[in-house]
Amino acid sequence: MGTYTPHTDDEIADMLAFLGLDTLDDLFAAIPEAIRLQGRLELADGVGEPDVLAHFTELAEANLARNDRMLCFAGGGAYDHEVPQVTRSLAGRSEFVTSYTPYQPEVAQGVLQAVFEYQTLVSRLSGLPISNASLYDGATSLVEAVNLGVAAAGRNQVWVSSGVHPHWRQVLATTAAGTGHRTTVVPLLDGTTAWPEPDPNDPPGVVAVALPNYLGCLEDLSVARRLCDATGAQLVVAFDPVAVGLLRSPGAWGADVAVAEGQPFGTALGFGGPYLGLFSTTTAHVRRLPGRLVGETVDVDGRRAYVTTLRAREQDIRRDKATSNVCTNQTLMAVTAAIQLSWLGTSGLVEVATRCARGARYARDGLLAIDGVEPYATAPVLREFALRLPVPADLLIERMAEAGFLAGIALGDHYQGGSHAVLVTVTERRTRREIDAYLAAFADAVRP
Repeated sequence: MGTYTPHTDDEIADMLAFLGLDTLDDLFAAIPEAIRLQGRLELADGVGEPDVLAHFTELAEANLARNDRMLCFAGGGAYDHEVPQVTRSLAGRSEFVTSYTPYQPEVAQGVLQAVFEYQTLVSRLSGLPISNASLYDGATSLVEAVNLGVAAAGRNQVWVSSGVHPHWRQVLATTAAGTGHRTTVVPLLDGTTAWPEPDPNDPPGVVAVALPNYLGCLEDLSVARRLCDATGAQLVVAFDPVAVGLLRSPGAWGADVAVAEGQPFGTALGFGGPYLGLFSTTTAHVRRLPGRLVGETVDVDGRRAYVTTLRAREQDIRRDKATSNVCTNQTLMAVTAAIQLSWLGTSGLVEVATRCARGARYARDGLLAIDGVEPYATAPVLREFALRLPVPADLLIERMAEAGFLAGIALGDHYQGGSHAVLVTVTERRTRREIDAYLAAFADAVRP
């Protein structure tokens, strides 16, 4: 196989000609030269499995970002929540781990029922009646929500609050380049969105806002709802699924579509994935729903049964007639979230959100007592908050890492003055003793 060549020179030449390129290097011109491989890979000779494992262990020891080494006060969409053993044990069962696409309901009733329960739980969180079987992550959910909203409104002007996660906005901008959506990022004023007066000749078709927003601030969504009522736009709310344990749900605010990142429910931090996109909407949009939808019915003998319903997989490959090109979901992550939410229950979710809010309040008060540390915004917060620093945020984070803390996330270029600002998060896992140690290390780290 070492000499196997998948394409002949003639085939390569034909493909390049079709693309209007001269060489294979032209095909990869979009990749920066600095990160391209120069020459061949320098691979050592093969070694035994024990030696490979020993080497991997040695490499892993160099990683500081581990729960047994670092206390996490970082969030921004990925949170260090408790994952109880019951969730790990049940979600790790082979019936869930090995199950694949449930196109044949007669052999997939267990998985279909689990996904149906997940959909029900997500609808209870979002306050909207229809939830799909999940999407890939929160950013994917936002993109699909905007696609749905544009189709429903018949207008491709999209207003997105800059309080929506910066990475989600970047994904939306990337996809909009292909769909033709015109996205306008609406700035924040002291932590909340400063919605402009719409142009009657070019009103938005979609208005997207976050609850709470990326800075942790709580926004009055009735303002966005009134904007949508005045223009006929669809309201998309990107919500924190833990925070709604204490806050009004997106549905209660009048959202047309609600999206979220489901990682807090049973998925441990894992360098960015795999994660879970939550997606809910109204019954008016059920035919535009992206991804899968599991429904309950009865079989020929009158017994309760579950099937994928209202949309066939084949519609996803119908090009211009497709409502979405998503034809799968994150079943394992969704089942994990269903187990975690079932284990918590309503009172458990409220308790988790309350402990997060209390810890954040205690930490924020302590941090603001440190000389040179100021609030980035004065709007109310719940479990995350941004701070202005007397030193660069990257320097603070580096110093705190040496002290054993993931201090937070630098706001960076996403927000004005972000190079000297950090986003801090407190989850229910953080004890008062840990927060006090964090405050002491923070005070040392911000000294010039």
